[in-house]
Amino acid sequence: MTSEPQDAFVWCWLPGAGEPVVAGRLDTVGDVVSFTYGRSYLERPNAIPLYLPELPLADRPMDPLVGDIAGCIADAGPDSWGQRVILNRLMGSEAEDTAELGRLTYLLESGSDRIGALDFQASATHYVARTAAHATLEELLRSADRVQAGVPLSPALDEALLRGSSIGGARPKALLSDGERRLIAKFSSTTDTYSVVKGEFVSMELARRVGLNVATVTLTSTLGRDVLLVERFDRGASGTRRALVSALTMLGLGEAGFRYATYYGLADLIRARFTDPDATLRELFSRITFNILTGNNDDHPRNHAAFWDGQALTLTPAYDIAPQPRAGGETAQLMAIGRDGWRMSQVAGCIERAHEYHLSKADAKELVEKQITIIETEWDDVCDRAGLTDVDRRFFWRRQFLNPYALERVL
Repeated sequence: MTSEPQDAFVWCWLPGAGEPVVAGRLDTVGDVVSFTYGRSYLERPNAIPLYLPELPLADRPMDPLVGDIAGCIADAGPDSWGQRVILNRLMGSEAEDTAELGRLTYLLESGSDRIGALDFQASATHYVARTAAHATLEELLRSADRVQAGVPLSPALDEALLRGSSIGGARPKALLSDGERRLIAKFSSTTDTYSVVKGEFVSMELARRVGLNVATVTLTSTLGRDVLLVERFDRGASGTRRALVSALTMLGLGEAGFRYATYYGLADLIRARFTDPDATLRELFSRITFNILTGNNDDHPRNHAAFWDGQALTLTPAYDIAPQPRAGGETAQLMAIGRDGWRMSQVAGCIERAHEYHLSKADAKELVEKQITIIETEWDDVCDRAGLTDVDRRFFWRRQFLNPYALERVL
């Protein structure tokens, strides 16, 4: 059994800084992880709270407001895929339950190039980055396949996959560098029954064409398998990093509170705490309707995020817009869209509730009709760029993309 650490130090990149500073310490206290700012951090004139209202700049230990750890800390930890990689490395291929390891183990064992502007170290005085070894896409894909097959990771090559384990999500992925660009490589899975990676590329490219602010993506392949390359938006020039938090954290919900996250709650938060709230509300509404039109109902609160500058929030580019498996007509989004609890995957219902997002029904209808038109007219070109076969196109079209159920009472 792996010995669990009882404390860890949080290092952060302050806005515009190219190097991290120690911000404070995490301590396991019973069933929760508390956080205490370091005195040196509190004395910095440019210190910012890691997130408010969770962790105000105060000289005292702070327990999480909900759950077992502060949301802004949890956001910087590995999700299910990264936890599987770490579990495989530390406990072998026989281990299957990620709960066998604790929070601090996952934070300290995952790579330093994690999402956002935080990292975790065993030392308060010496920062040592856990960086990925150089590896090709082919090598990373083979390593990811070993994790999925339950084969133990090797100590050399698979270090690259381990150090990319800090990024979130459930599917196999790794981190790459291309000159100044920082990329997330999302691999097709050995268990895929349809073109998952190409489907996500098509959704993301169509999202860009309808005018959404989305992460830049490119499609490539290795060993005959599809790979989606996603350009990271949390990295800047000269080693700078941008702090961000998930909608789960913004809404004040612990991980057990996924089912309570709502779009209208996020809209309320945008009105109160975001930069440029009206434009942001329009962008949020547009993302909701686009998700519906392209069959993405995996719109959970970790698939929405905002940059945090210490005072205000700014919506990040959209990411993880991917059509989901679908057999029939009726389906629903994971987050409620209307204050009445309405969440069905139909754009007509969104238009009826557009006032929640500071849009008139007329403006909302025009926005939706524009999205439909662009999806219809750009479909063939985007599918050609993705190299989708006729079989793939028939699988997606009018099932995930522009499903008749989504369009009822609009066309």
